[in-house]
Amino acid sequence: MSALDDNLGKLAGYLARFRDNGIENRIAGQDMGGDGKQFQSISPVDKNVICNVAHGTAADIDRAAQAASDAFADWRDIPATERKKILIRVAEGIEARAEEIALCECWDTGQALRFMSKAALRGAENFRYFADQVVQARDGQHLKSPTLMNVTTRVPIGPVGVITPWNTPFMLSTWKIAPALAAGCTVVHKPAEASPLTARLLVEIAEEAGLPPGVLNTVNGFGEEVGKALCEHPKIKAIAFVGESRTGSLITRQGADTLKRNHLELGGKNPVIVFDDADLDRALDAVIFMIYSINGERCTSSSRLLVQDTIREEFEARLVERVRNIRVGHPLDPATEIGPLVTEEHFSKVTRYFDIAREDGATIAAGGEAVGDEGYFVRPTLFTGANNQMRIAREEIFGPVLTSIPFSSEEEALRIANDTDYGLTGYVWTNDLTRALRFTDRLEAGMIWVNSENVRHLPTPFGGVKSSGIGRDGGDWSFEFYMEQKHIGFATGQHKITKLGAL
Repeated sequence: MSALDDNLGKLAGYLARFRDNGIENRIAGQDMGGDGKQFQSISPVDKNVICNVAHGTAADIDRAAQAASDAFADWRDIPATERKKILIRVAEGIEARAEEIALCECWDTGQALRFMSKAALRGAENFRYFADQVVQARDGQHLKSPTLMNVTTRVPIGPVGVITPWNTPFMLSTWKIAPALAAGCTVVHKPAEASPLTARLLVEIAEEAGLPPGVLNTVNGFGEEVGKALCEHPKIKAIAFVGESRTGSLITRQGADTLKRNHLELGGKNPVIVFDDADLDRALDAVIFMIYSINGERCTSSSRLLVQDTIREEFEARLVERVRNIRVGHPLDPATEIGPLVTEEHFSKVTRYFDIAREDGATIAAGGEAVGDEGYFVRPTLFTGANNQMRIAREEIFGPVLTSIPFSSEEEALRIANDTDYGLTGYVWTNDLTRALRFTDRLEAGMIWVNSENVRHLPTPFGGVKSSGIGRDGGDWSFEFYMEQKHIGFATGQHKITKLGAL
């Protein structure tokens, strides 16, 4: 039996419960089907129905928000050491079911197993990391003044809403939910309607680990109803969102009347800048990895290649050869490097840019076509002969599509890199240290890697500038979002108090 056949056999066992029972909302530790309406989760691998999913409503959000509010005080006040133990048990539960999570996520999203197998373990790592921060999460400062001993502390903000996307949904859900729970907040989670399977697994694992009912609630549905109700609900104190910039703007407006705190991790059109003094072998590997891994469906993908004109011809030729060799195939085959795109709608969006590239006058040097008709597969694509004013250089395609743009000088590279509405990440390849220092200082991006692909380090801040978002995740930055600062001043003596109305 091949590895693919073995994985398909395991998947069939994992999916049986979804096929038979569907996915219901999970509120206050109970399954709730809302008003009985359902929608279907479709696999992008073969376009077949995976299961039926409860079609959540504003009433479900109201019930979930009330459950999160009712559970908040007890979860906030539980000893930090006990909360830490529960979160570690969640991590252990994720690790125990890592294969199930990975296979279900591959089938639900089209992501290749070689990447999703690690995504589940990264989810466990998120819980372990923030569990380790629980005890000191409320720690503050001692700020002495002439008459007062001033101390600061932090307290959890309250029930929060978490809205997560369909690309690597399990890992991104844990990236938001783990610090919220560690801070002492309760959560209402709205997963993406295109990839609901592993959100259900997460809430099951959390409850089995001892998370009290109502601390984590999951409501499935669509943004125009469920997402809107979550953002507008007065009991929800903050919204953590990952997704499109346009949706992030809408979430800000929806939460305005209730003065919601928002953390928005949004889109990107990220540049990778390759200078002619770079280690070109390593740069080539990183350029390919950061746009074609995870089907190109991630916000930190380096979708614009800015390559110095003195090396452009050679670098692009090597790039074309490598891109044409990338293996497109069944996501459960360990040899597959790119699987199908997540939905028919997204497939249509990505493939539409093949015609747009031609209309703009760019060259399709590799790919630029769909593969087969069984699922939503496309060949990894490279556009050359492009400039930064073309739509393929300005709009977030969010697929395995790279646009190559030449530059001649450092100043031109910086101008092109910054000439975008986005500012999430940037990647710079050069062996000139002073150039790297100059360039990164002026590059408009929230995160920059020099001579490296995106290597995540949990204590560092994660987030963007401009249309790429508001706020930062990671380390103590996550607690700054999910917690409120509190100042207490203690008088240290009988300082003078101004008297009013004294005779």
